[in-house]
Amino acid sequence: MRFVESKKDKKEYKEFLEGHERCNFQQSLEWAEVKKPNWKPEVILAEGDDGEIIGSLCVWIRKMPIFGNIMYSSRGPVCDIHDINAMKQLTDGAKELAKKYKAIVLRMEPDIVSDDQDFRDIVTNLGYHIKDDAKDFKDEIQPRYVFRLDIKDKTEEEIMAGFKQKWRYNIRLATKKGVTIKEGTKEDLKDFHKIMIETGARDGFIIRPLEYFEKMYDCLGADHMKVLMAYYEGKPISGVIPIFYGNKTWYLYGASSNSHRNLMPNYLLQWEMIKMAIQRKDDIYDFRGVSGVVDESHPQYGLYRFKQGFGATFTEFIGEVYMPFKPLTYSLYRFSEKAFRTIRQLKRKAMFFGTGSKNIA
Repeated sequence: MRFVESKKDKKEYKEFLEGHERCNFQQSLEWAEVKKPNWKPEVILAEGDDGEIIGSLCVWIRKMPIFGNIMYSSRGPVCDIHDINAMKQLTDGAKELAKKYKAIVLRMEPDIVSDDQDFRDIVTNLGYHIKDDAKDFKDEIQPRYVFRLDIKDKTEEEIMAGFKQKWRYNIRLATKKGVTIKEGTKEDLKDFHKIMIETGARDGFIIRPLEYFEKMYDCLGADHMKVLMAYYEGKPISGVIPIFYGNKTWYLYGASSNSHRNLMPNYLLQWEMIKMAIQRKDDIYDFRGVSGVVDESHPQYGLYRFKQGFGATFTEFIGEVYMPFKPLTYSLYRFSEKAFRTIRQLKRKAMFFGTGSKNIA
């Protein structure tokens, strides 16, 4: 086991990450740059007998007022998750970091399916706990429920054949009605952000400032991030931000204007992103999160239905895997965190109803 420290280490880690089937952009050094300076990244590497990298865990460290430092790993580890040797090395490295930073906990939200009992047994034996009772977006940092589309070795025709008939119709309708898609630049993030403000007011969620998206653009670069905008009669009406890394493409952010929604630009934008992923020869197109409450009365059911219509698989991840180093302090922290999220949710609802808007998928 060792840590990434030198430029050579960083190069080796990037090559390992991009070449691994479990690659995730949130484990990358580029994404860690986006999260600075609030979070400090550390990367743990597990090694084989001849020194080759067999596993990795990118951990972010952050100081929380009153409680102290927490360690968080989004979508890690990256390894053969059933390799006990690799998992133990990564855990030993995390324990070293916990001592170094006097951390109260290590929290991970891996993209490992919930019914993987072998992984559950391994992490439990290594001293981790599993919190997998989350059902809604507010319950975790990363979405526990996502839609994923298997595109490995498939053609555009094969993928589109898996869409619901109405979804194929809407894609053709957008094109027929004159909606065009263009790849934007950093400057186009301004239009994207304006539309996202409109989306947030309509659907009742708080958005990040423009500077955050500009930082993403600078840190990830053209190889890993795009800005796609939908236009009608020369005016931007919708936009998306896909992320490309390793063998996957992620639909990370989307924004749609209240105007011209009947032209179905969001369907066409999804299709353009999926085509990009196919051209890259990716294995997976990830639609990202939906609520785990699959009920037509749920306010996020429209989002579930929209993503489901593209033939993607509803996927439930294991939830939070965590190791408390200071159990009492961590219990108090979790209580305060839950209270904070509840208050934030109430504020969002107040803002939502204050606009007089309706949640339209």
